[in-house]
Amino acid sequence: MRIIAGSAKGLRLKAPKGLATRPTSDRVREALFSILSPALPGARFLDLFAGSGAVGLEALSRGADRAVFVEKSRQAQAVISDNLKRTSLQERAEIIPVPAEKAIKLLAGRREQFEIVFLDPPYGQNFVPKTIELLLEADLLSRGGCVVAETMKGEDLPPKIKMLLHTRKAEYGQTALHFYFPEE
Repeated sequence: MRIIAGSAKGLRLKAPKGLATRPTSDRVREALFSILSPALPGARFLDLFAGSGAVGLEALSRGADRAVFVEKSRQAQAVISDNLKRTSLQERAEIIPVPAEKAIKLLAGRREQFEIVFLDPPYGQNFVPKTIELLLEADLLSRGGCVVAETMKGEDLPPKIKMLLHTRKAEYGQTALHFYFPEE
């Protein structure tokens, strides 16, 4: 696993050991960021269920101003921290070491907003709709911002969650990316 493009291009990343974390593959990240590239420069990026941090690190490498990594696993937190140091991107990053729901409340209390929110929760547990609802209730998505959810291929998500429309689904092997944008 490596950074694909940007200031840290080519640097190898660590991943947590074991099966508890499933890092987003290089192929899926490349596809994701080719779609998101116009929105990245200067963006604030929220990486929920961050795992190795590869997605948020890729966003920083490609020009996001800031990335917040939310991860409850201590082992994964250590890997994210190490990957941030390896890529020299730690000054523009923050790791929040709590479950996603607690992090959303914390970020809401700080009145933070993000142009791009990426969530990659455990597959098959219906976390995506609930998490997007919490994000919207907490007002964490900036005006015109988008939410991207990674799921297992074949997992269906609602066509609309509050004011966000499911506008695109892209499948890569056993992985699917779902894009939600505000209703116009």
